[in-house]
Amino acid sequence: MLQSIKAKKTWTAAYKEVSDSCDDLSVINEFYENGEATEEELLAQIETTKKKVEALELKNMLQGESDRFDAVLAINAGAGGVEAQDWAEMLMRMYMRYAETHNYKVAISNILDGEGAGIKSVTMQIEGEFAYGYLKSETGVHRLVRVSPFNAQGKRMTSFASVSVTPLVDDTIEVVVEQSRISWDTFRSGGAGGQNVNKVESGVRLRYQYKDPYTGVEEEILIENTETRDQPKNKENALRLLRSQLYEREMKHRMEEQAKIKATQKKIEWGSQIRSYVMDDRRVKDHRTNYQTGDVTGVMDGKIDNFIKAYLMEFGGE
Repeated sequence: MLQSIKAKKTWTAAYKEVSDSCDDLSVINEFYENGEATEEELLAQIETTKKKVEALELKNMLQGESDRFDAVLAINAGAGGVEAQDWAEMLMRMYMRYAETHNYKVAISNILDGEGAGIKSVTMQIEGEFAYGYLKSETGVHRLVRVSPFNAQGKRMTSFASVSVTPLVDDTIEVVVEQSRISWDTFRSGGAGGQNVNKVESGVRLRYQYKDPYTGVEEEILIENTETRDQPKNKENALRLLRSQLYEREMKHRMEEQAKIKATQKKIEWGSQIRSYVMDDRRVKDHRTNYQTGDVTGVMDGKIDNFIKAYLMEFGGE
């Protein structure tokens, strides 16, 4: 419940930010018409409002249940020795710079250094709002073309590294039991002898009208408990068993979602690259969206927002 409220607040806060910016634009426009504001001030507010609207539009593409989670990002160098290992380290730096720019927290959980230079592999946890939602587009093979500093003949070389991004599922599951959906029956407990056997209705039967929060399908969960001869204790035990069942259902759902994500990710193979970084031509191109830029230095410094935006605007609704 708390997570749901927090998620809704994220959207209402983003909407309010856009609304306030539009109000400011209206005021500055009025000042401009009355000669009390400059054209530069008006254009600056237009640009600010435009960016906020685009940011909200982009976030609207993040409707998947896992999009709000933190991300686990793994990089593996491909074949090619030191050159490929250096490329893997360059990608690691790129994503760390991206995270820093967006105030995401990065923790390296595992890293394997390369032989001579670079890294063979690294696994990072990137924590922050919608980290997985934004970074999921980075899954695939990244191709580097450059004159290698590790090649004595100064030859142009091609290297590959694979990137895999998965959601870091929150391990805190809130189990909400709606009291209005509970009904109780009592019955006489069976057993060997004893004064209360077949005389006191200490056994309890809990009926819970469960509604799946993801599919809307309704069913009755039936739990009986006769652990003790104390009816209140048996009710308490039945509620504990109900919470356990609800917890298990949520865990099963999350595991299924994880399986779906892994199943839909593009199979990583050398030759199935999603993006090419051609240093000599000063060009970085995404082969899925055809978005490209000549700002190679900026990209390697973590400025990959336009690639992410292009991907989400094209595929985010799928």
